[in-house]
Amino acid sequence: MNKPMLERPDPYLWLEEVESDEALAWVRARNEITQAALCDAAFEADKAALYEISTRPDNIPFVTRRVGQLYNFWQDAAHVRGLWRRTTMDDYRKAEPSWETVLDIDALAREENQDWVWKGCSAREPEQRFGLVSLSRGGADAVVVREFDLAEKRFVTNGFALPEAKGGATWLDHDTLLVSTTLGENAATASGYPRTVRLWRRGTDVMQAPLLFEGDISDIYISASVDREPGFERTFYRRQITFEEGISYLARDDASPLAIDLPLDAHFDVERDWMVVKLKTDWSPAGRTYPADSLLAISFSRFLGGDRNFEILFEPAPRRVLAGFWWSRSRLVLTVLDNLSSQIWLATPGRNWTLERLEGMPEAVSVHASPLDTGQLNRTDEILLSISSYVEPTKLALVDENKRIHLLKETPPAFGGSGLEVTRHEAVSVDGERIPYFQIGPKNQDGPRPTVLYGYGGFSVSLTPGYLGGIGKVWLERGNVWVVANIRGGGEFGADWHKAGMRAGKRLSHDDFAAIAGDLVERGVATSDQLAAYGGSNGGLLVGNMLTRYPDRFGAIWCTVPLLDMRRYTRLLAGPSWVAEYGDPDKPEDWAFMEGFSAYQNLDADRAYPPVLLVTSRRDDRVHPGHARKMTAKLEALKRTVFFYEPEDGGHGAANKKQAAFLSALGFAFLRKALSR
Repeated sequence: MNKPMLERPDPYLWLEEVESDEALAWVRARNEITQAALCDAAFEADKAALYEISTRPDNIPFVTRRVGQLYNFWQDAAHVRGLWRRTTMDDYRKAEPSWETVLDIDALAREENQDWVWKGCSAREPEQRFGLVSLSRGGADAVVVREFDLAEKRFVTNGFALPEAKGGATWLDHDTLLVSTTLGENAATASGYPRTVRLWRRGTDVMQAPLLFEGDISDIYISASVDREPGFERTFYRRQITFEEGISYLARDDASPLAIDLPLDAHFDVERDWMVVKLKTDWSPAGRTYPADSLLAISFSRFLGGDRNFEILFEPAPRRVLAGFWWSRSRLVLTVLDNLSSQIWLATPGRNWTLERLEGMPEAVSVHASPLDTGQLNRTDEILLSISSYVEPTKLALVDENKRIHLLKETPPAFGGSGLEVTRHEAVSVDGERIPYFQIGPKNQDGPRPTVLYGYGGFSVSLTPGYLGGIGKVWLERGNVWVVANIRGGGEFGADWHKAGMRAGKRLSHDDFAAIAGDLVERGVATSDQLAAYGGSNGGLLVGNMLTRYPDRFGAIWCTVPLLDMRRYTRLLAGPSWVAEYGDPDKPEDWAFMEGFSAYQNLDADRAYPPVLLVTSRRDDRVHPGHARKMTAKLEALKRTVFFYEPEDGGHGAANKKQAAFLSALGFAFLRKALSR
């Protein structure tokens, strides 16, 4: 058995103290070094180009409808923090709609001297006049919640207000909220998310609100949802036990909440008297086996009465999976990935459900279907489609209630795509599995080029085509190549594809990525010195392992908001919530496999490493900045080339488009220098 590595002293543990004077002085010094080395004239040009592309006035303003008006959150050069605004559908169809400002976040930030970042608004149905606006300081996950009058366009005097915390609230009625927040004693789980649901009545102290539901401290989070459909009003509670598993409960007035008897890793939804269930593992209720990745339907009342005779709405096939589903007014909308190509299907409930594929869709693109209407009580069967490919500008279309498709908006071209092509390839991983990837680069490429290999490989996240925009402008237009890896751990091919890249399989997921790197070199797309690995968050762990396990396959590593110290990750912020994905380092049987992909522990003084850029954020309250800080310090001690940058704000992503442009330009500046050696 391996001796726990925690017993070895960590000389850089002090860098986990996010706001300590010593740690901040260290951060400032490295920020200055990185800016001096990378922020040259080419960086400034890239930053300006990226910012201009992201803030064009004719970019698509994505919308949702609330009681006949279309709402959009918009950021541009004049509104860095953003405007929450609205218009009508007739006006929206025009080339230049007239917008009415509902809330100006820049003005609010100036007035209150706070670094506010917009996090959305949930309005009370059916009239949707009053909403709960969530605002974050600097982009962190923790938010303040304030009641807002959408008609008067102002915060409600003495209205509902929650101080900064993780979690939020949902409307029960005009004077009552269900609150799930980390505020108060014993209100947070070990992962730092809400552990209770409380009933908060207007005019009372939220800290004295009656407790309705409580989870265990070891749970990930506790939440509540309200079904407002007339005749089917009900409240559900949710215990998310691990990232993959949880139990939902139906609230009852005269008894304790009733647990919904489903597999812990199933995802379900209830609409009127219908329940639909998506499985992640095979399930055999009442003697019949339903396969993983299938979608099942049943009468909810019959299910509660013990019936387990489901109708199968979707059954998976090799590399054909259900990517998502949601309810419109009278239909269930399904998104299917068929070998990574999107299809939209419409399912209509009845004694026997009917399924119909939405016709008229373009081929070989990624399609994201979403409701036009927010909430539940004002829904229609109108659907929004966001249609994307890597090199063709994104289109926004409306599917009307008669299933006709109408183009609404199109993103202006950000780069010249006529000389580019998108191709699909497969690499063979260490166990013989074929791993697909997309290659975007010059047509008839005549030799190796600087190439970025991007991946994620975790939490069942699928990487599907999307317009590359700024990447196309500052990278592809210059004759370079961009590659997207569909490695195991993602959700591209269903539950088994994800599970193969979890826990002990995480190393296998990383091997997949390295196999693609090898395939790119073998095919002559790039030399190893011209090839960079890029990833963030779980993808940061991925490319951190490219550094420690496969350093000879890459010329540069671009690593953002990463996990890297897997020995201590469960002690840092939301780390405990990811044990299902990675394992528990405090269990010797888990650490036995985790040790192999804990990049921080696996740096070797005797190995050569390519240059590294590590980027994190001081306001990231999800993945602790200590991961990137300590990795940088350790690489410095080994006398390896490493750059580090940590802005004061931004959370687990950029706080605004200006910061996003800066951080992207910084990465491309690093790649230009590292890959030109």
